[in-house]
Amino acid sequence: MIPEPFLWWGAAVAVSAGVLVPYARSFRRRVVHDRERKSEAAALGIDKPAAQYPFVDPVHCIGCGACVRACPEGDVLGIVGGTAVVVNGLRCVGHGRCEEACPVGAITVGLGDLKSREDVPLLDEHFESSVPGVFVVGELGGLSLVKNAIAQGRQVIRTIAGRGLRDVVIVGAGPAGLSAAVEAVGRGLTCTVLEKEASLGGSLLHYPRRKMVLLQPVEVAESVVLSKEQYSKETLLELFESLVERHALDVRFGTTLQSLARDGESLVVNGELRASAVVLALGRRGSPRKLGIPGEELPKVMYRLLDAEGYTRQRILVVGGGDSAVEAAVGLSLQPGNEVTLSYRREKLVRIKKKNEEAFAKATAIRTLFNSQPVEITPTHVRLETADGLVELANDYVFVFAGGVPPYDLLKRSGVRFGG
Repeated sequence: MIPEPFLWWGAAVAVSAGVLVPYARSFRRRVVHDRERKSEAAALGIDKPAAQYPFVDPVHCIGCGACVRACPEGDVLGIVGGTAVVVNGLRCVGHGRCEEACPVGAITVGLGDLKSREDVPLLDEHFESSVPGVFVVGELGGLSLVKNAIAQGRQVIRTIAGRGLRDVVIVGAGPAGLSAAVEAVGRGLTCTVLEKEASLGGSLLHYPRRKMVLLQPVEVAESVVLSKEQYSKETLLELFESLVERHALDVRFGTTLQSLARDGESLVVNGELRASAVVLALGRRGSPRKLGIPGEELPKVMYRLLDAEGYTRQRILVVGGGDSAVEAAVGLSLQPGNEVTLSYRREKLVRIKKKNEEAFAKATAIRTLFNSQPVEITPTHVRLETADGLVELANDYVFVFAGGVPPYDLLKRSGVRFGG
């Protein structure tokens, strides 16, 4: 007869095996998946981030996967060889949830090496450019997210005020520019804000109606805190308008940055505005990047979608593979009678947010043409070059989401150094 202690020990082993074996198999599948994702990302050139980057200290990382689970975008990080690694860097937008979730402090979200990035200005730790007194905040400096833009806007004004400077020109009335302006007025600085649009909001102004914006808690101004995780576009714009009124901000709408030069101790903007410091809160959108094809000047071609509900029973082509293109395609496909086609020059969507990827997967009514690009637009059709040859589609509207062209050349001529 087997002694009772051994029976108990055997039962415990059996139970443990029943629990641990499935767990081990699941863990192994996840490791294999992450390794495959890392290899695929490297092959597609998306393993490196656009700017922000999760730095993992392999010495302290324990491979628990808390950072992987915490990321709202999904598949930015994975576990390979028992250590957290970046498997899709282009998806990182700087939420910082991975850093907060790590139990051993082995991960930090910051900017990678930007010296090779021709589209990002070289800045010091105070966000000051190579031109003394010219600061760059928000997306143009490399970090996305409203929270980062607001924090940087306020920080540069503290730096400017700390140097004893008394006046500043701020270019851009988005989250970064407005937070900087409110901070400047609060510290007694003379402040002028230039905005090329007719309204406040910066990039938010171009978002579709009622779009929800993901945020993290951030103090916009003294006693004004955004504490929720999501706000609608309209709610944020109303907040910005109230800040302008409450602090009597001098915002000059319809004014584009045309020149920036130093004249002795002053910086001169557009040949007439003089200030001790300039804050560039331009964002990265700039002017819409065009396709450069015949027919693009037709009135049915547009570069932003504000209200998908205004289009029904239409034949629509959406060009692009980023978040804006996917959101537009999904929104238009949900309207009655629309026939929506998405054209993208690559073989798959590789750099969109997780929630957009999930929404796109459910939008089965969207026709996709990967490895394609438009070559001609006519009043009734659009022609595309595809892997199978020329394709012609009947068409009523074309929405182009090919990114923007920020005023990099103007800034470079002004002495602002970029990477590369």
